[in-house]
Amino acid sequence: MGKLTAPAIRARKVSDGAEPLVMVTAYDAPGARVASQAGADLILVGDSLAMVVLGYDDTLQVTVDDMAHHTAAVARARPAAHIVADLPWMSYHVSAEETVRNAAVLVRAGAQSVKLEGGRKRLPMIERICDAEIPVMGHIGLTPQSVHAMGGFKVQGRQAEAARRLVQAAKSLAHAGCYSIVLEGVPVQVAEMVTDAVDIPTIGIGAGPHCDGQVLVFHDLLGLETRLAPKFVRRYAELDALATDALRRFAEDVRSGAFPSPQESYHLSETELAALGIPEF
Repeated sequence: MGKLTAPAIRARKVSDGAEPLVMVTAYDAPGARVASQAGADLILVGDSLAMVVLGYDDTLQVTVDDMAHHTAAVARARPAAHIVADLPWMSYHVSAEETVRNAAVLVRAGAQSVKLEGGRKRLPMIERICDAEIPVMGHIGLTPQSVHAMGGFKVQGRQAEAARRLVQAAKSLAHAGCYSIVLEGVPVQVAEMVTDAVDIPTIGIGAGPHCDGQVLVFHDLLGLETRLAPKFVRRYAELDALATDALRRFAEDVRSGAFPSPQESYHLSETELAALGIPEF
């Protein structure tokens, strides 16, 4: 199977009979291989790497260089999935020229499209990136890069006027050229309204079942990240516990002398032992 292109993804509306899109984050080659082998349609090299890989408390600490480094690692795995890379905080806020240059850095690293957060105020940047022939995925609702302005990681669109603004924002993003939109942390009914209002696919995370696709963070769905437990996360494995147990058993075997065994060690031949004057045991 070849990689999905942005135009092909743009046409994947469930209301038109398409199968829902599956997106998962990955930040390195092993994660990309797992996601690809599992059949993900899209791999998001998310700025969430700040929290789940680099140990920060929010996503604001990663740079364009960080994102390019991890995007390149994902791309080297040659996954079958479409690779989307996040434009990090302050990489698309200063000028259109700087925004396009930063998007180009991620494409040169291996991304096939870029994602940025925000609604109508980001339209000039989106249009300039699209003018540079780089596909753009939008992201509205709970936008983690706006954590301070929002007063925390809070569900958005709970009031009627806020819900209407999200619908208008989605329409504006689609009109500006976005090929899809991530909807994060919004009520089910609002996500359905947005999905029905635009002719490009919506990909939900904490947005209910009516979107055109779903995304989760690799470390969340596999149970590798245990510090936070968002309501919208379903854990399909508990790898943190499995990995801890495996490493504990390794430590015990090392301390008891059970590892490595003769079968896990290399040995000289009898001839070379004799040449060295070492008796064979």
